[in-house]
Amino acid sequence: MTVAMDLFARKGYDATTIDEIAAVAGMSRSSFFRYFASKEDVVLDHLDALGESLAEALAQRPAGEDAWTALRRAFDVLLAYHARDPQGARGLRQMLDGNPALRARNLDKQCGWHDRLIPHIAARLGPAPDPGPADTGINARPEAVIGAALACLEAAKRAWMAAGCRAPLDKVLDDVMRTVRPGAF
Repeated sequence: MTVAMDLFARKGYDATTIDEIAAVAGMSRSSFFRYFASKEDVVLDHLDALGESLAEALAQRPAGEDAWTALRRAFDVLLAYHARDPQGARGLRQMLDGNPALRARNLDKQCGWHDRLIPHIAARLGPAPDPGPADTGINARPEAVIGAALACLEAAKRAWMAAGCRAPLDKVLDDVMRTVRPGAF
C-alpha cells in the first residue's frame, strides 16, 4: 500500500497509526483490517509473493548448476526490486533496521521460504553422503544451504545500507556469498 509507505517515510513507522493510514487511503479502519491483519503486514505482506517468485526462479535454473550458484542466481528476482526502486528498497530497509519487531517478522517470513526452496536444493545436492558412525538419519543439508544463503542475503543488504547504498547490491551479495564459498560463480 503506497499510502502507508509514504506515511512511514514521512512520519516513521512507529509514529504512523492504522487510523492515519486508513484515513489517507480513504477507507475505514474496518476496511483496513479486511486487507491487512496488522500494520506490519502492510510492510511485509509482499514477502510471501517474493518467496514464491524465488522458488519459481530456483526451479528454472539449469539442472546441472550447483545449489549455491542456483540460489545466488535465483536471488536476482529479489534484487530486481532493489534495482527498480532503490529509494523504496532503502526506505524499507531503514524501517526494518529501525524496528526490531519488523526486522524479526521479516526474518520469520524469510524462514517461511525454506519449505518452498528445500525440494529444489535437495535435488541439486543429491543423496546424503554415506553414513558414518554418528549418522542420525537426518538430512539437514538443504536447510543449511538455504539458511546460509539467506543469511548472506541479509548480510549483504545490511552492508549495502551501512555503505550508503553506493555499491550495486548484486555485487555486494556476490562478495558475501563468495566469502562463504570461495570461488563460487
